[in-house]
Amino acid sequence: MADLKGFVQYRFRSDENDTEILLRGDADWVRDKVAELGLEGVGWMMPIGQEVKATNTSGIKTKSKANIEIDDQPLGEKPLDMGPEPDPSRIPVVRRPIGELDLDTELRALGLDNLSKPDPIELMEIFAELDEPLPVQGTMSIDPMAEAWLRELMNIVVRDYGFTALKTSDIEEIASKKLGNREGTALEVWLESLFSAGKLVKVHGGDAIGWGPSPRWLAGKV
Repeated sequence: MADLKGFVQYRFRSDENDTEILLRGDADWVRDKVAELGLEGVGWMMPIGQEVKATNTSGIKTKSKANIEIDDQPLGEKPLDMGPEPDPSRIPVVRRPIGELDLDTELRALGLDNLSKPDPIELMEIFAELDEPLPVQGTMSIDPMAEAWLRELMNIVVRDYGFTALKTSDIEEIASKKLGNREGTALEVWLESLFSAGKLVKVHGGDAIGWGPSPRWLAGKV
């Protein structure tokens, strides 16, 4: 401890007395404080800011001494792979009054068409031209044929129109006859049973409830 110079750290800990002391500063100042506290000959003192070996002054022999490496040197020049300096002049500035963004025009400029809400009359015409599907397989189906027709309807809505759900009233208007003539409460109860079985998802809108297909059911895996 006596031969250490420069900035050092001294630490003493006693679990028996629940005591922990940490001193940092010039070596001579730290040694004076250690002497004032009557801790000479115990604790650990080591220099800070260079590659050192910890000095054990507690009088306890150890099998090996720990090598503690502290790099306090400046980072120096920045790495060469940081990329080019930012150039704010290359960032386009677009200013427009709030509310004047024409989203339709912007989407068309990107080659994207607006999604059009499925028209029930148009869906009825498409639905009427479909070939009769095979009944749904599985013991969980209450009405396999009606469920197969509903899945055909959901296929059209999702894949041709990009929508994920239809309102109960739209389902009734488009496909009631092929869904076992279910209307009103009877249709809602049946759709709720498909939701409980994990075949449909329920979408809560502002004034109505919508029903959409779960991906596994739409793919015929449920």
